[in-house]
Formats: sequence, C-alpha cells, structure tokens
Amino acid sequence: MLNQINKIIAAELQLQLIHIDNTIELLDGGATVPFISRYRKERTGSMDEVNVAAVKERYEKLLEIEKRKETILKSMDDQGVLTPDLKKKINESYNLTELEDIYLPYKPKRKTRAVKAKEKGLEPLARILMKQYERDVESKASGFVNEEVADVDEALQGARDIVAEWINENSVARDIVRTVFERGAVITSTLVKGKEEEGAKYKDYFEFSEPLKRCPSHRLLAIRRGEKEGFLKVTISPEEEEVVHRLGRYFVKGNTEASEQVEKALKDAGKRLLKPSIETEFANSSKTKADDEAIKVFATNLRQLLLSSPLGQKRVLAIDPGYRTGCKVVCLDAQGNLLHNENIYPHPPQRETKQSAKKISSLVDAYRIEAIAIGNGTASRETESFVRNLKYSRDVQVFVVSEDGASVYSASKVAREEFPEYDVTVRGAVSIGRRLIDPLAELVKIDPKSIGVGQYQHDVDQNSLKSSLDQVVESCVNKVGVDLNTSSMHLLTYVSGLGPQLAKNIVAYRKENGAFTSRNQLKKVPRLGAKAFEQAAGFLRISDSKNPLDNSAVHPEVYSIVEKMAEDQGCKVQDLIEKAEARKSIKLENYITDSVGLPTLKDIMGELEKPGRDPRQVIKVFEFDKNIFSIEDLHVGMVLPGIVTNITNFGVFVDVGVKQDGLVHISQMADRFISDPNEIVTLHEHVKVKVMEVDKVRKRIQLSMKDV
Repeated sequence: MLNQINKIIAAELQLQLIHIDNTIELLDGGATVPFISRYRKERTGSMDEVNVAAVKERYEKLLEIEKRKETILKSMDDQGVLTPDLKKKINESYNLTELEDIYLPYKPKRKTRAVKAKEKGLEPLARILMKQYERDVESKASGFVNEEVADVDEALQGARDIVAEWINENSVARDIVRTVFERGAVITSTLVKGKEEEGAKYKDYFEFSEPLKRCPSHRLLAIRRGEKEGFLKVTISPEEEEVVHRLGRYFVKGNTEASEQVEKALKDAGKRLLKPSIETEFANSSKTKADDEAIKVFATNLRQLLLSSPLGQKRVLAIDPGYRTGCKVVCLDAQGNLLHNENIYPHPPQRETKQSAKKISSLVDAYRIEAIAIGNGTASRETESFVRNLKYSRDVQVFVVSEDGASVYSASKVAREEFPEYDVTVRGAVSIGRRLIDPLAELVKIDPKSIGVGQYQHDVDQNSLKSSLDQVVESCVNKVGVDLNTSSMHLLTYVSGLGPQLAKNIVAYRKENGAFTSRNQLKKVPRLGAKAFEQAAGFLRISDSKNPLDNSAVHPEVYSIVEKMAEDQGCKVQDLIEKAEARKSIKLENYITDSVGLPTLKDIMGELEKPGRDPRQVIKVFEFDKNIFSIEDLHVGMVLPGIVTNITNFGVFVDVGVKQDGLVHISQMADRFISDPNEIVTLHEHVKVKVMEVDKVRKRIQLSMKDV
C-alpha cells in the first residue's frame, strides 16, 4: 500500500521514487519539513522546502483515501456484496470521486422512490425495460399489477424510478454529466426577493452569470459569501438538453416502446438525480479550488510580511498615534523590553505641541533612542510630520509601521502574560515598536488572519487556511533562525521539533539557570529528548557561545567534520570563519561520509563564510508626500510614493498616506500582460503610483503603476 502511494507521489511530482521513499520515511519518523529540506539533502536529492511540503501534503491526502477505502470495503463486505472484482477496483483506485462512484450502488440509502418500487416487486419489469427489446410494455407491465401496484401506469412509473436510479449510480453516466459540467457549466446568481437594500454590497451579483471555469477565485468567494448571508441564490448548471442528449447516446438503444420508457427515465434521472448530485460536486470542487487560490495568496503575503526587513537590535521609541486620547509613547531597549511609557497630546483638541515636542526630544536623549516607530492608524500622518520636524541631538531614523493586528495582540492572553500591569494602549504601542526591531518575532504572536493581508480569509476552509499559515510561519521562523537566549516562548514554539510545551520548558529553564552557553545544554531541558534536539538544534542560535558554530546554521551532528577541517588546515574553527584563505584550500570531497555528501558540505562552507546570516533584506526609510494627508488632498494625475500593503489575485493595495489604501488593478500594474501581481511587486515594497480616480463618497482610490 505505502509503496503504491509513494509511486503515485513520485509520478505526480516528477521526483525520483527513492527520494520520495526517504522523505516519507523521515516524515513518519517525526522529522519536520524545514529539517528535512535543510539537513537531509543527501536523502531527498536536495529537495527544497516547497517539494518536501508537497510530498507531505499529498502523502496525508492519500492516507485519508486509504482510510476511506477501508470504510467502503468493510461496508460492502458486511452487506455481502464485495466481489473479488469490486475489491480489486477499490484497492487499485486512489481517486476519491471514482471510489464514491463504485460505492454508490451499495451505499446504504434512505427510502427512495426506487427502493419503494423494488419493494413492490417491480425490479424485474425495470430489467425488461432496460434491455429495450420489448415493443408492448403495457402488456408486460400489466403482469405486475397487484394489491400494491394499482395499475399499469403505476407499474411503469415504478420501473422507470428504478431505471433512473440505476442510471444515476452508473459510473459512466456520472462521468458523462461531469464532462458536460466541465465544458459548459455556468455559475448564476440572482437576488433573493426582498433583499435589495440589505444586500446592496452584492449588487454586482443580483443578476450575474459566467462560465464556471472562467470565474476567478475572488469572484466565486464573493458570490458564495452573498449566498451564505442569504442575499443571493446560486446555481451551477450546464445546458440541460446537452446532459440529456449525451446520456441518451449512451443509454437509449433502438426505437422500441421500452426504449421510450428508458428515455423518460433518463430525463428524470438527469434532472432529479444526476444534475443536482454533480452540481453539488462542482459547487464543492470549485469552492475548494477558490479556497486553495485564496489561501495561496494569503500564504504568499504572510511569508513576505513575516520576512519583512528588520531594523535589528536598536533602541526604539514607538508611538501609537491618536487625536482626543493622545499618542501613547513607549521606549524600548535593543531587545524590545519596555523601559518607559506615557502620553503626549500634539494634536487637536488639546494641541500641546510644544510640551509634546520637548517630551519626545528628552526621551530620545534619556533612552539613547536610535529609531522612532509610528503606527499607521488614526493621526499617523500628522504624528509622522510632527516627529520628522523635531530636532534631535543624535541621529534618529523615523519609520511608519503597519499596526494591523496590534489591537488583537494587545487584548490577547499572550500580551496580558507579557505585560500584566499595563493596559491595552501600552501593549499596542510596544507591539508597534517591536515590529520595527524584528517583525517576525512580534507577528508570530498574532493570528495571521488579523494581520491584514490576503482576501476572503474568513470565507475559505478554516482548517486548510490554518494548516497552510502554520506551515508558512514555521518555514519563516526556521529560515531566519532563533536566538535561544532572547526569543519569546511564542517564537520558540515554531522552531522545528519544539512546539508549545518544549518552548515553555526552554523559557523556564533559561529563567532558572540563566542564558544558554551551548546548544548541548538544550539536552538538560526537561522532556527535550534526542529527537527534539536533532530537529531543533540547527535552527537555534547562541551568539556568545564558546563554540562559534552554535551561532550558525551548522548542525551539531556535523561539528566534528568542521573541527576536522580546521585541524587539517592547522587552525581553529574560528579561523575558518574569519579567514577566507583558510577555507580556500579545503577539498570537500575529502570529508564525504556515508551520511554526509557534497550538498551538506557546501552548506557548511556557506555558513562558515557568513555564519548565522539573516536572509532578510536591510530596512529602508520611507516618506509619504509631505502635502498629502487625506483623500481630499488627492487629484487625478498626481504621482505619489506609496507602500504596498496587500496583494490579491486582482491587483495590489497601496498606502499613499491618506488612511484609505488605493487599488492598483492588475491591468494597471505593467505595460504587459501579467497573471500574478507578485511578478511585479512584493509586500511592503516602496512604489510610485499615479492617481487615476478618486471616489470621495465611497472612499475608493484607483491607482496605476504604468508610465510612472
């Protein structure tokens, strides 16, 4: 069974079977995707993380199909209908639709019209009709009239009900209807009567139809949301005549009276049984496809957001701006610890501009502030202008930071545990400052759905979304690496092989025993066994360890190889890191073993060149147009600087500093056709845009990146 599954995966992903076998063996042994892709390249043929994750996903789905097969086989065996031929068909199939088609005739069902007709003894008459030889069906039907069957018409109707069910349960018939749906199904939505005002936001779909195969994911999800909220009635259907015509070509033979009865049964089967059943299939499959596309968009955005450029360990003053309630100001040390908090009121109605300016300047001096982070919410532009116009005694960089999800974090259990003595305003401001220092470390504390990237995240399958986003978070955390001595429990949770309990144990051990001085010390953490150490150690960093490799992505299992390299060069490991000439004369082929090949040795050399390097880009300062503060300041034709805040299938949203993001439709992103906005931009990229249209009433801004 497993061998067959592995062959299917190898064929589908076009990868070598031996590498699939090894990858699945590693997964079954508890290895994580980041660990396998980073530290087991010899066994996987240097599969990247995307391929390893694809193998894992397909493997899990095929195992689910195996479970379904077991259920089907048991059910059929219990009924006494499992023939060797059926068993062979079921065992050889790995297509869920095909399996359900095989099982359909034997699936326990409620009392259908066909079941009732069979109970009246009309199945023999149905078989006579199905053969289509009989020219006098009424004469044959009269023989079935009895106490339960009143007359010939009832006998024929019952027989047709049985034939209709046979046609519905015929796998060829179902495939015929599926083909018709695939080629010509149209999704149609209409307004539910009396819901015009309530459902006004779905006005575009009050009378809408489009070929299903051309309906993009965002539109289908919008339609389905309107249906779920009770404003739209939605159908998916091909031409009914086409269904009947194609079924007729297969089932209706000759030109007898029996053939006419079969044709009647066929029309009934198509309309009453087959079409609704296949429509449900296509409704589900199209929704699943739309979900997958939306989740892919969300995952791509989340990855870019989590890997946003960090400022690094700098002392930061963070401001959560506001008008009436003032601006909450916090000062953080280089590790993001809270040192001070208070409020200033530089804006109306208080307008304490001078006092606020004096306070900011004194805090910058007192806490030796190196950067200022300003949340991009209410009063952000005014606060940015106020802060940038101040004079400081030291160099201070000013950044505007996305505060999406900061309010969710500030009210969360995580925030309450971190700052039990402070209110939500302080916690929110701290989160803004920490996002500047290290976006990844802070954003992992927030439910990704609250971070403000993606489309229709509340409409897609939530289990699939969570699984995909957790995988992205795990991937990003392990790609960057985690400081063992400064990371929060939340960040450690996502390290390969750890999870919440071991992360909690690490923090508790650190609190009781002080900072870790080596990776090996991890083995003393309660319940952190050999397997967890193997999976996690390479992704954890200790900056001031005696062994310099502890601050690199070199795994402890190959430390001895690096030490042998240093010994052969007549130097220390530290010298291999610091001196390029010490590394130049190393011949990698001399260090190949049964378990370590060139891929791992090349990774080792890369790490020795730049140990513990951060794969994220260096942060850049950005400034909005100094004359633009609200939508009223915008005019058609203006060219403005902006920041990409969200990427969808239909375009990108750009913040130009007016509290309302503008849309650059995909058709306005380049002078050539593009199918994916990610071809042109990345999240938080600094761009130039032209204002094309401003709808002040609906607060909609249309932008373009063409000819800018």
